[in-house]
Amino acid sequence: MRTIANHLIALIIVLGSVPAAWAAEAPAQPAAETPAQRDARMKWWREARFGMFIHWGIYSIPGGEWNGKPISASGAEWIQQTGAIPVAEYEKLRDQFNPVKFDAKAWVKIAGDAGMKYLVITSKHHDGFCLWDTKVGDYSVTHSPFKRDILRELSDACKADGRVRFCVYHSIMDWHHPDAQSINKPGSYSPNKTYTPNPNFPKFVENYLKPQLKELITGYDPGVIWFDGEWVPEYTEAMGHDVYNYCKSVNPAIIVNNRVGKSRKGMSGMSQNKESAGDFGTPEQEIPSTGISGADWESCMTMNGTWGFKKTDEKWKSAEMLTRNLVDIVSKGGNYLLNVGPTGEGEIPAASVERLAAIGRWMRVNGDTLYGAHASPFKKLAFGRATSKPGLVYLHVFNWPADGKLVVPIESAIKSARLLGAGEKAELAMAKTEQGVVITVPAAAPDGIDTVVVLSVEEPVKVLQPAK
Repeated sequence: MRTIANHLIALIIVLGSVPAAWAAEAPAQPAAETPAQRDARMKWWREARFGMFIHWGIYSIPGGEWNGKPISASGAEWIQQTGAIPVAEYEKLRDQFNPVKFDAKAWVKIAGDAGMKYLVITSKHHDGFCLWDTKVGDYSVTHSPFKRDILRELSDACKADGRVRFCVYHSIMDWHHPDAQSINKPGSYSPNKTYTPNPNFPKFVENYLKPQLKELITGYDPGVIWFDGEWVPEYTEAMGHDVYNYCKSVNPAIIVNNRVGKSRKGMSGMSQNKESAGDFGTPEQEIPSTGISGADWESCMTMNGTWGFKKTDEKWKSAEMLTRNLVDIVSKGGNYLLNVGPTGEGEIPAASVERLAAIGRWMRVNGDTLYGAHASPFKKLAFGRATSKPGLVYLHVFNWPADGKLVVPIESAIKSARLLGAGEKAELAMAKTEQGVVITVPAAAPDGIDTVVVLSVEEPVKVLQPAK
């Protein structure tokens, strides 16, 4: 069918009715997907629960400063726009990019040791610089002093390690490409009354965006394409569906976030209608207050205050907070994508490495309570959070009871209760009360971050709802 369609389009082009950019190949439409097929495609991602986000590019060289002066904005990766840096000046950073300390195997090991099951790296951020050997243009790492294909090395390292799935972030917005730049303010975009859309943007999508996506999907085998920058006025919801279908036509198994379309609701990140393009929602720098029924979602968050490397940002979250964020998100049915911003030399900051190592120590004992786990059966727990699997409820105790009595608002019969990782001392005594089941626990918490109590329960799980 596609061969016939190509001949038809060629004929129409001769007659002058279709843009020449469409001539290379007929628009592909992926086959309709059944719910069972979607579940099979999403299975690994839903079970993974924890991933590493990597924001890295030539913006890591200035690290939030330009000409020796700090640029007052939280997003160091936005320095080209926030610093009003002309394209011709900013693109000189390509000729300075030589991250000699970059070690793909070391990065993947840091992620794997932290218990992360996938990583998402910026193949191209809003500034347009590409971290792979793209044949569509020369604004890339292989035309820098470094010359090496960073995505190739990371993709290969992920496969060799075996614990971490390789994925890529890709910006729809592009401050470098002439067909995607704002007419009023080349190199950037600001939503103001004087903004004039670039009429060549559809050419950018067909002749640049799609060919690069094909390179990424066919050449690097990413499990996820994580889009961003969809808010530029030239990009439409129809384009979003077309790009989504294009990605699925290249690889039907690919998973695509909802920022491929235009319908997400701000930083809360969820699509506003069921017809929206994309496979999962993307809350940014926030965790939903409750679970989101019937939806796949992933909270992306920073360890400090910025995505890209910023020299002056030392507002690091504690390992305790980051670990509890992970548990909180999984307890609500989501994934946690936790960011690192490597330096211009190619090193993940020591503060990030230390926190990831601490999370990894906790995950080695408790990871099975999160991988493949479902959301909490409880609406609210005074002492912490819960995750579940068939026949099991994992109580994540943040606030250890001073009296040694853990009150669990559950009606279902509990076959056993035990401390995870406690060996012979694991079994815990229980008593049925009107408030639920009271479990007797040690006087002090075995783990100050999050001690897990494992309940073996009868299905279906019935809980006592909190009083309104």
